[in-house]
Amino acid sequence: MDSPSFDMLTEQINEATSQIDRLPTVDVLRLINAEDQKVAPAVAQEIPAIARAVDGIVKRMKQGGRLIYCGAGTSGRLGVLDASECPPTYGVSPDQVVGVIAGGFKALVKATEGAEDDRELARQDMAQIALTDQDTLIGIAASGRTPYVLSAMDEAREKGCLVIAFSCNPGSPMAVAADIAITPAVGPEAISGSTRMKAGTATKLVLNMVSTAVMIKLGKVYGNLMIDVKATNEKLRIRAREIVVKASGVSVEAADNMLHKTGYDVRLSVFALLSGYDPDQAKEKLEAAGNLIHQALSEINQASK
Repeated sequence: MDSPSFDMLTEQINEATSQIDRLPTVDVLRLINAEDQKVAPAVAQEIPAIARAVDGIVKRMKQGGRLIYCGAGTSGRLGVLDASECPPTYGVSPDQVVGVIAGGFKALVKATEGAEDDRELARQDMAQIALTDQDTLIGIAASGRTPYVLSAMDEAREKGCLVIAFSCNPGSPMAVAADIAITPAVGPEAISGSTRMKAGTATKLVLNMVSTAVMIKLGKVYGNLMIDVKATNEKLRIRAREIVVKASGVSVEAADNMLHKTGYDVRLSVFALLSGYDPDQAKEKLEAAGNLIHQALSEINQASK
């Protein structure tokens, strides 16, 4: 993922796996699994920093800002992956959560290792997305020192963005340069320097936590249900129906009927069924409550007393 240097934790030799090439397959897999089990505890140690990041992102997104992931290689691919999953899952615009990878689209499927060292490319990519002072940029690199990402962070800082760094090396240049540093110390990889392994897993865990918590705080979840899911295929239409049934307690037939009336707007369907309003009235009440179902129901209850 990043240039090797044995003074970094992620690049050190893992003594526990130093004989892994001589072992039976089952023992190879057990060693890799044992190393993987170190990832979640390392991420848990970073929850206070992750929470600060989430709160900062939410504040800015409520003011129209974007969440932007920026990385190279595996880090960049994981950022693009998390960004691409937010629109269908939470109904946000693809412009609200953005993934930027060194080398562009082709780097998603083919290694473009030289791009991670290109500081000018990062400046061009940041200019292309037109950063504003309401945006948040999360720089992602296991090493914490990738030139492309550091340059993007510099550009974001100059534009007044909230700048967050994710790395797996405490005290890295990225961590020092960031407003908030998230640095799970996962330790040396089972295969020395192969940071697509534990560091990659930690990246996926943290980005999932960040985007999920942000969407919860933005009201995209009711209970633990994805009420802004976009029903763009048969699987998601079934999921939308199930969400409406679970959230409102109505029958499948009633859920289908309301979904058809609202154009498969899950949030509006749930609120209309819970409140007893028709879709047009429900939409008006929901919008007045900031599109928060709990808030809209509370206001109805207060008005009836």
